[in-house]
Amino acid sequence: MVTIGDVAREAGVSRSTASYALSGKRSISEEVRHRVEEAVRTLGYSPNAGARALATARTRTIGLLAQFYDDEFAPAMMQYIQGVSNVARDLGYDILLVTESDGRSALRRLTSTRMVDGIVLLNVAEHDERLPVLRAAAQPGALVGRPADCAGVDVFDLDFEEAGRQMVDHLYDLGHRQLLLVSQPEHVVERGGAYVWRLQNAAVEQARVRGIRLDTAFAPARQPEVGRAVGELLQAHPGVTGLLVNNEAAAAALPTVMHERGLTVPRDLSVIGRYSDEFARTFSLPYSAIESAPDRLGGMAVRALVRRIEGQTGHDDPHIVHYVSPELVDRGSTAAPRRRT
Repeated sequence: MVTIGDVAREAGVSRSTASYALSGKRSISEEVRHRVEEAVRTLGYSPNAGARALATARTRTIGLLAQFYDDEFAPAMMQYIQGVSNVARDLGYDILLVTESDGRSALRRLTSTRMVDGIVLLNVAEHDERLPVLRAAAQPGALVGRPADCAGVDVFDLDFEEAGRQMVDHLYDLGHRQLLLVSQPEHVVERGGAYVWRLQNAAVEQARVRGIRLDTAFAPARQPEVGRAVGELLQAHPGVTGLLVNNEAAAAALPTVMHERGLTVPRDLSVIGRYSDEFARTFSLPYSAIESAPDRLGGMAVRALVRRIEGQTGHDDPHIVHYVSPELVDRGSTAAPRRRT
């Protein structure tokens, strides 16, 4: 069985220094901490969680609160969870995933019993009922998704407003003058999913500024309903030459819809989505897209949280609200609109 002494010898430090580097009880240089962490990974050291919690008042566990809603595409949510768990593991923390519907009660249980050292929230609503509980907790919190009030937590999100503008401008510059935006189901907006209207409102305003037409619609997040809905939308908007897709399920269904309607991209229709590169590979999507960066956002939230847990960021230091700038990944699905005869 690997001991802390083995780790210390591998890292070339004293036993107490190795212990401090892992517990965070004393300030240790980044170079030494890195050597100790490398030794832990090399040797496969796993300290006893119960003894460690008693000695350090830490569990080295992060609570992750997430929901798998019927009106959102589960594979997209899994990418955020994976981003959180991968970085947490690299930093020496375990993840306690909680998916129960009563988020407030779950959060009170996790924080009041000291089961976790900090909290990451996903599925953040504009007026999220979990936030008052999190702000009152002794543990720090980080959010992937922007609420209306960001006070007391670190917040990380894609700049959805800029994403909407960028999507419109890209097609406008190619000569498109009639666009259609397909968004998440309307229930997501009603539940507080502000990212939907943030992108949509910005896209609508940018289209107005550019003097072009942009129609908007919501679509389901499940098959076969989403495929039928997208097909009906294309049927109802025959003059559209550019399609914006802020709905992962709709993007995944689009190749089948296009094939059934005898349409090709970009000859008949230019398409821009909003999803991750990993999502595109998983579903073999050939469409250009704004990178949604779920793994990056999840990792950023965990790193900020761990800095607060370990005292690298002071209790009174200001909280972060950070937006990832949208990046358009060109997969060749946009071109100048074909002249209609």
